[in-house]
Amino acid sequence: MQHNPRFEKLCQQAVAQIQEISLAQYQDWVSEARSMTLVDVREQSEWAVSHLPNAEYLGKGVIERDVEKRYPDLDQVLVLYCGGGYRSALAALNLQLMGYRQVYSLAGGFRGWNLAGLPLQTPAQ
Repeated sequence: MQHNPRFEKLCQQAVAQIQEISLAQYQDWVSEARSMTLVDVREQSEWAVSHLPNAEYLGKGVIERDVEKRYPDLDQVLVLYCGGGYRSALAALNLQLMGYRQVYSLAGGFRGWNLAGLPLQTPAQ
C-alpha cells in the first residue's frame, strides 16, 4: 500500500524511536514461553476477519485511552502489531511516551505473518 509522504515520514520517525521485533525473534520468544502480551492494534473490522493466535484486541483508535486500565504494569512486555507495522509503531511510540518500558512493534505485522504462511485465528476459533 502506498502512503502519503508526510505519513511515511512520521512513521519512519516513530520506527527510529521504538523497538521493533522481527517475526523470527517473536517466534523465539513464544517458544521460550516468554511472558508477553500480543496486542492487535488494527481496526475492529480487520480483527473480526482474522488475527494472530493468542492476540488481544486494543485498537489504535483507543489504545492510548484504554491501555492503563487493560495493562497497568509499565514493565509488562507488549508486542503490538497492525497490518504492516506503521500503526503499531505509532502506538508503540505513544505507549513509550506514557511510561511503558517494554513495548515492541512486530516488523511486517499481519501481512508479514500471513506471507510467512503462519496460522491465523478467526473469531469462531
